[in-house]
Amino acid sequence: MTATRRNLEGNEACALGAIRAGCRFFAGYPITPSSEVAEVMARELPKVGGTFIQMEDEIASMGAVIGASMGGVKAMTATSGPGFSLKQENLGYACGSEIPCVVVNVMRGGPSTGMPTRPAQGDIMQTRWGTHGDHAIIVLAPASVSEAYSETIRAVELSETLRVPVVVLLDEVIGHLTETVDLAAVPEAPEVWRKFAQGPAEAFEPYAVTEDLVPPMAYPGDGYRAHCTGLTHAPGGFPTQVPAVAAAAVQRTTDKLTLHREVIESWRVQDVDDADLLICAIGISARAARQAVRDLRAEGVKVGLFRPVTLWPFPEDALRALVAKSGAKTVLVPEMNQGQLALEVERVLAGQARVQGLFKIDGQAITPDEIAQAAKEALA
Repeated sequence: MTATRRNLEGNEACALGAIRAGCRFFAGYPITPSSEVAEVMARELPKVGGTFIQMEDEIASMGAVIGASMGGVKAMTATSGPGFSLKQENLGYACGSEIPCVVVNVMRGGPSTGMPTRPAQGDIMQTRWGTHGDHAIIVLAPASVSEAYSETIRAVELSETLRVPVVVLLDEVIGHLTETVDLAAVPEAPEVWRKFAQGPAEAFEPYAVTEDLVPPMAYPGDGYRAHCTGLTHAPGGFPTQVPAVAAAAVQRTTDKLTLHREVIESWRVQDVDDADLLICAIGISARAARQAVRDLRAEGVKVGLFRPVTLWPFPEDALRALVAKSGAKTVLVPEMNQGQLALEVERVLAGQARVQGLFKIDGQAITPDEIAQAAKEALA
């Protein structure tokens, strides 16, 4: 096997993808089933001049990542359910202060400590709404080891260019799945960095309203004053309670992602053009759905798959267009929770098609046969 073709776990691929994208700082705390991300980072970061630190807990880990990023370094952490819950306050600070950072969340059974070694997909809504208040965030959901590699690279790049935290969301199966990955399949390209402040220091505003809605950041030591706070702030960085200014500050972070949706959104489709029924799924459930589509097509059943790679913001225009083009009357949503993704699909389609869920919460992955049977019943 060549040096660029390697057998990797999904968690390992996340770590290597982050390093390739220029991540040079990792702070974390061991937690099943994400610990391999930290293990690879501990081994590989020092080789490229990076820093790995095991913090005392998940709260401190997120704080250290934010601090490193504010210091001008690309930074990442990794965790699972209970740890992701602990990170929410500091993740909200990163959202409100527009601090670039990447968080890998490898989902396991819950709530609470739940089933640490069993797969689940119960964090779909938490990744979007886990921290309080209206906030902008990007969530990417790989469904293979190669995607864990490429999407973590993309996560670092999106985080940097848009000044926004990005979550890479895997389930336990994808995190521990081993596949052969061609690392060279991701083309070499110039390293992507955030915009750093330029021009007269006295004119610099840390949250300036720019044409692309992404303010440049001050690099420590360059002489630009930067006031950073989790309080709602004016362009100058200082807290404000002036209604119009406060509203504009929050709205800009939302509009920022809307403006750049074409760069952010990604999805995959399979056999959708003439589908009577569409399946919408992520992670290991999407892989099972892919096989179910093949099996059903072999039987003459017209079923297709829509897989959002960008989970948040959800690629809603793409899904609506596919349903309209195919004429599908039903969208089946298989997921390892009690119906989180199905709720979003219902919101997006708003009666355009019937949404039916296939939910599983027993710590077992949904099988292709289960999806195929649910699809047949929905079409009957």
